[in-house]
Amino acid sequence: MVPTPQAAPPAPAAARDDYVPLRDYAVIGDCHGVALVARDGGVDWCCLRRFDGDPACSRILDAGRGGYLSLRPEGEHRTARAYLPATNILRTTFTTAAGEATVTDFMPVGRAPGSRVHNYVTLVAPHALVRIVEGVRGRVPFALHWRPTVDWGRRPARLKRTPHGVRSEGGPELLADVPLVVAGDLASSTFEASAGTRKAVVMTGGGAPPWAAPAHAVRLLAITRAFWEEWAAYCRYDGPYRDAVLRSALTLKLLTYAPTGAIIAAATTSLPEAVGGERNWDYRYCWLRDATFTLYALEALGYRGEARRFSDFLTRACRASAPQVQIMYGIGAETALPEHTLDHLAGYRGSRPVRTGNGAFQQRQLDVYGEVLDWGYLLRRLGIRLGAGEEELFRTLADFARDHWNEPGQGIWEMRGPPRHHVYGKIMAWVALDRATRLLGPRPDYAKAGAAILAAVRARGVEPGAGNLRQAFDEPGVDAALLLAPDVDFPLDGGILQATVDAVQRRLGQGEFLRRYEGGDGVAGGEGAFLICSFWMVDALLFAGRAAEARALFERMRSHANDVGLYSEEIDATNGEFLGNLPQAFTHLALIHSAVMLDLYDRRGPAGLRGTHADRARHAARGLTGRRRVAAHLAESLRTRRFRSSRASMLDGTEME
Repeated sequence: MVPTPQAAPPAPAAARDDYVPLRDYAVIGDCHGVALVARDGGVDWCCLRRFDGDPACSRILDAGRGGYLSLRPEGEHRTARAYLPATNILRTTFTTAAGEATVTDFMPVGRAPGSRVHNYVTLVAPHALVRIVEGVRGRVPFALHWRPTVDWGRRPARLKRTPHGVRSEGGPELLADVPLVVAGDLASSTFEASAGTRKAVVMTGGGAPPWAAPAHAVRLLAITRAFWEEWAAYCRYDGPYRDAVLRSALTLKLLTYAPTGAIIAAATTSLPEAVGGERNWDYRYCWLRDATFTLYALEALGYRGEARRFSDFLTRACRASAPQVQIMYGIGAETALPEHTLDHLAGYRGSRPVRTGNGAFQQRQLDVYGEVLDWGYLLRRLGIRLGAGEEELFRTLADFARDHWNEPGQGIWEMRGPPRHHVYGKIMAWVALDRATRLLGPRPDYAKAGAAILAAVRARGVEPGAGNLRQAFDEPGVDAALLLAPDVDFPLDGGILQATVDAVQRRLGQGEFLRRYEGGDGVAGGEGAFLICSFWMVDALLFAGRAAEARALFERMRSHANDVGLYSEEIDATNGEFLGNLPQAFTHLALIHSAVMLDLYDRRGPAGLRGTHADRARHAARGLTGRRRVAAHLAESLRTRRFRSSRASMLDGTEME
């Protein structure tokens, strides 16, 4: 039970009322929900239970109105932080003149009771955020402030003390083993962390099981740490960039919605592509454009369980809307994602509007048909049997690409201007027909349409004189997405690839960074450089035989992660500040892809890159050396029964007894 304070002093002032740089955030999660933790100890964004749910903390979107959970030393202090090795558990060390203390932040998660040894996709979580304060030396005074978000901050939280903490009416609950004082919509506490002491705070969505209480925080930490360490041990990449690859893999796992296998594009909504601008979108959904990259990355690293679960989700989602295929779906395979603006919120650093939902789900983009068929072909080549329903789906999508390839669309970048004949969309329509032929057998109508696409791209999609691919038929602009043409095995003359690489570098480059494209897109304002495009350039340089340039660029891009290894969607090329939603799954996917491509090039030369994603995935799976290390780890884990901790039942709390 929480100690009762002797008196009810006035609640201390909020820890801060401004915004921190996006680089200062780390992410924690439980494969259901997610939270962003700032360097100063503030949880400024948190969605419990579902990534796309109403937030319990939202100060990142409105410093004055948004809720938060702040836990930091009083007075001057120094801060250092890192993830515990091979986990998504964050530990921040605060040092003052009088002592040192740590705060360990995590969201508990474990494998479901009765799971088979290698099953790390069937999970259980209490949907809670746990913060453990431990004194290391001396004495460090701490201040805790909690103001929960209710109904997206439309109304202040109504707080009520309980025997174990404080709950908000219609919102989250805070459990703590320190005294809490309630004043209005703010709950506060001050306490001391002396050497050898431990305090815990738990935020839940309300109605948490008894074993999610602060008294069990250490055991929850042990279960969660074992889960992440064991999962990470399956990563079979052992190349020179293992730390970056593993951090990216852990981030992708964290962004996976365990109940369905969907992987969200980012953990947040409405973080701006330009501060003060209106390019603020909700990315808490699953994009089909990520499909083949995701499956490739998971398979190459050894995570077939996640790859299969993600593939099952994609099949379910696509069948729900076929023959039309949406560019994105909800994490439960929802097809309707209506976009709304929350005009009562100020937005990050005044960037409005704040949005929920994403109206781009209604756009037509030809590239998704190629991406789904490419994913299907990759499944087949990996030996994963396709069901009759999947084959029927692939045939339906190929027929659609055959009949509609010559129509305009919005393009991979979800432009909100008039539809255009985007060259990348035409390339992916060709991919759809090529992969359908490989999957389902040759058909004259597919061959005829494929030849027509190829002829149209060569006639209308290449810049006269310069020889580079251009963004849209008969228009002069360039597009970084065209760097992916060799990745999908589109038959390009070598001179066109070299010219495209050079044109993108010259016209879109900002140092090692790249803008997405030239020209307008129907939305006002500017944006930063897109980090994924630089990793695409790494791959394109390899295909062009410019390996030294590719490796040098990859090394520079590694240096642009934040201090805990995370990437956002975009970056300000002038000062290195993060822009856009974060952490961004597609950026981390691209890093993994480029690291594996560099490994393939080192081992097999240019021949190792030829062909489709399916060909390279097979090469990668055969060549990465981590298999022996994984096998040794699993044998040792079974021998010492380390699996017991992560297989514990977090549903009924048997491990808490």
